[in-house]
Amino acid sequence: MLARPDAYRCIGCIECGLSYRAAGFSYYHGDVANGAAYWSDRGILCSPRCSLAHHRKRAAEGTLQQEPAPDPFEFQPLSQR
Repeated sequence: MLARPDAYRCIGCIECGLSYRAAGFSYYHGDVANGAAYWSDRGILCSPRCSLAHHRKRAAEGTLQQEPAPDPFEFQPLSQR
C-alpha cells in the first residue's frame, strides 16, 4: 500500500487551499478537536482573512447565504435529518 504524505490534504480551506491541521489554520476555541473556526455552505475556511475574502466574493456573485451554514463537524443521525 502506498504511504500518503498528507492524510488531510483533501480537507482544506476553500479560498487558499491551506490543509486542515496545517500551521496557521484557525480552530474553534483553538482546539483541533473542536473543528474549524470558520465555515460556509461551500466548505471550510482557514482564517478570518479567508472568511472575509469568501464573504466578499459571494457578495460580488450575489450568492450570499441567507441563514447560517450547518456546522460540518456536528454529527446528526440520519433519523433526525
